[in-house]
Amino acid sequence: MFKHVLVPTDGSPLSDTAVTRSIAFAREIGAQLTFFYSQPDFPMPIYGEGALIDPTTPEQFAQSAEQEAQRILDRAKAEAEAAGVAADTDTQVSETPYEAIISAANRHDCDLIFMASHGRRGIASLLLGSETQRVLTHSKTPVLVYR
Repeated sequence: MFKHVLVPTDGSPLSDTAVTRSIAFAREIGAQLTFFYSQPDFPMPIYGEGALIDPTTPEQFAQSAEQEAQRILDRAKAEAEAAGVAADTDTQVSETPYEAIISAANRHDCDLIFMASHGRRGIASLLLGSETQRVLTHSKTPVLVYR
């Protein structure tokens, strides 16, 4: 049924668990995976009374974000390959991760997005994480939410 699955990941423990489960899922159904990491854009500094000046340049920030993306994506891809599942990676800089996730799914012709719920404690545990909720709301591609 599903042949190409996009797996957004941010390197968090819950996201890592979803990566592991997506690999098992893909192996069971014979699908290929594309792991995706939405890199943060350089935050615009707002200076005011008592504000600290961040010495990081946009170039340093971009380099650090790219290195973090590669570390997370390489780890996911290696795990998939060790399990015998075909996998690729993609990353994009975006201020709105949910839009980048949907764009990546479209760009790679994915027929499913498999993502973590980003659960929280207490009453908030009943709600899905904001990026997951936004993907569910805006994506035309089916979304499987792993809790």
